Amino acid sequence: MKNRAVVALFIAFLLALPALAQQPAASTTPDNSSSTAGSNATGKAPLTVETHEGFWGKVNPFARKKYVQRQTQPIRDRVNELDELTAANTKMIKDVDSRAQQGIQMASAKATEADQHAVDAGNKATAAQQTATQANNRLTTVEGVVSNIDQYKATNQTEIRFRPGQSILSKDAKTALDELAEPLKGQRGYIVEVQGFSSGKGQAAIGTSRKMADAVVRYLVENHEIPVYRIYVLGMGNAPMPTSADEQGAKPKRMSGGRVEVSLMKNDLEQLASSSTAPAATEQK
Repeated sequence: MKNRAVVALFIAFLLALPALAQQPAASTTPDNSSSTAGSNATGKAPLTVETHEGFWGKVNPFARKKYVQRQTQPIRDRVNELDELTAANTKMIKDVDSRAQQGIQMASAKATEADQHAVDAGNKATAAQQTATQANNRLTTVEGVVSNIDQYKATNQTEIRFRPGQSILSKDAKTALDELAEPLKGQRGYIVEVQGFSSGKGQAAIGTSRKMADAVVRYLVENHEIPVYRIYVLGMGNAPMPTSADEQGAKPKRMSGGRVEVSLMKNDLEQLASSSTAPAATEQK
């Protein structure tokens, strides 16, 4: 009976031994685990390794497979988390790079637009300077013309001869008047001075000289449409003929027969008209 009791106790001890061997040893957590958890990429505490397999874990192959799976499962979970974190970081980097490229392109476009505005402003400033220069030149010309508006200068002169006692224009006289009046069409700033001279004495000579001068004026008005207000007529009668520079100091000559002196006088209005139309023609081009 005693032998049976001993054998029963031994068998009970052997049956209880595997259960005791399968209980995992208590793992101790380091004091600084909370401080190191925040320094990882995932923000979690480092993985702990379970080194105790137990008696049957080393002997039973099925128990060892479960042990390996239990040890590697946290590693796989942590790797998956790191993959997801890497993918999120990659996406964030791409988004930041895309926004940076868009910002660079917008800045470049703004810089190009600013350069174009600067070029346009420079061109407008140059055009304004040219316009101001032209206006100043025209103003100077106008001032000169206004100051000399009543200063007429002789540009052309012709003499018409008449037979004594006649006031009819000859063919040569008409040709000479045509050559004088033809270029005056459309012009401004001119006057025509007509002076008649006749032989004789007193009022009779003055009347004859005026008739010859009127004949010249009538031809200019009717055939060349020269306005009457541009013609100044004077009957000089038997006044002495003007002497030239070479005849200064000599006795004035008196003429025989009749003649009319026609003088074309101009001021600077024509010059002003040409200077005012030239800039307009340049701008149209």
